[in-house]
Amino acid sequence: MQETRFCLKVAHLLPYSMSDSNTTDFTNPRTFILLGIPGLEAAHVWISIPFSAMYAIAILGNFTILFIVKREPSLHEPMYYFLCMLAISDLVLSTSTLPKTLSIFWFNSREIDFSACLTQMYFVACFLVMDSGILVAMSLDRYVAICHPLRHSTTLTNPVVAKIGLAVVLRGGILVLPFPFLAKQWPYCKTNIIPHSYCEHMAVVKLACTDIRISSNYSISLGFMVTALDVFFIAMSYTQILRAIFSLPTKDARLKTFGTCGSHLCVILSTYIPSVFSALMHRFGHNVALHFHVLMANTYLLLPPMVYPIIYGVRTKQIRDRLLRLFTQKGIEKEEECRRADSPLRRLLLALVRVVGASKMYRKVAFFLALEASAQEAVEKGLAGDGTHIPI
Repeated sequence: MQETRFCLKVAHLLPYSMSDSNTTDFTNPRTFILLGIPGLEAAHVWISIPFSAMYAIAILGNFTILFIVKREPSLHEPMYYFLCMLAISDLVLSTSTLPKTLSIFWFNSREIDFSACLTQMYFVACFLVMDSGILVAMSLDRYVAICHPLRHSTTLTNPVVAKIGLAVVLRGGILVLPFPFLAKQWPYCKTNIIPHSYCEHMAVVKLACTDIRISSNYSISLGFMVTALDVFFIAMSYTQILRAIFSLPTKDARLKTFGTCGSHLCVILSTYIPSVFSALMHRFGHNVALHFHVLMANTYLLLPPMVYPIIYGVRTKQIRDRLLRLFTQKGIEKEEECRRADSPLRRLLLALVRVVGASKMYRKVAFFLALEASAQEAVEKGLAGDGTHIPI
């Protein structure tokens, strides 16, 4: 009975499979056919609306994060370098799947080349592992910043951050490499129709007409090992962070210090909760409809890339302020005033006031020096021909 229902659902795809059966060697098929979301073909156009909206928000948000961190000197810190790595990883992750999914929804373009399918499979798994590794690196940064604040700048230097980033990339790339190589070795003599919207690893491997326990066991072992180890390291970091926070003398200091971890904790929850839910559903949800599995798999790939920029944009003051300065003329003028005010002479005068601030006489001297410096700068601008003159 189950087989009859499945054949009815894909009956409209029989011309694809029959035509391909005459030209395709299933031992190494040239193309696969993606169904999209099985059972909900009539609603594909409507489903594409929230999917495309989530993708647009993810693209815009992550590019905005990259732009702001590049332009804002106060954000040139390890935490935000790791955030940029996460943004790049999420851009690649979402772009590797959603354009093809939308082409299925909008243009009924279901065919995907075998090599392209293996490439997509590799990129999805690889950048999921990278995302998890970057979250571990961010937890390390929070640990050093809170538990050893005086050593933060000397411990997490730019070369160290670059080495951590390279290790995260290599870990993801090497651990996932067996996925496409094993999938390419299997003979595919059943069908080339994939009941999914993208080339998810197990959805492709299950089409093979041979024993696939190697691929299945490696996939399960890798997922468990990566998730368990990364969650363990994150938990150890936050255990030490909480111990350091609770040792602070005042409640305000504890809240302020813990607030620096708020964005990272929200990102961790938005990453691992869908992951755990998806794993439990695949393990115990045998009676759950196939289209629900596919919808959850797509949401799992789209939701974190969309949520990360929103979380950091809302909770990080520097990012909020920079966004306001980008979209308001007043903010641009304020930024220019701050840039002019942050001259070397201005910093020297402020340091002088701080050093000898207890003396009114020295404050007056610093004040008149500041006036004289401002007048001199204005005269120089006038001589430079910018139209600014000041009467002396």
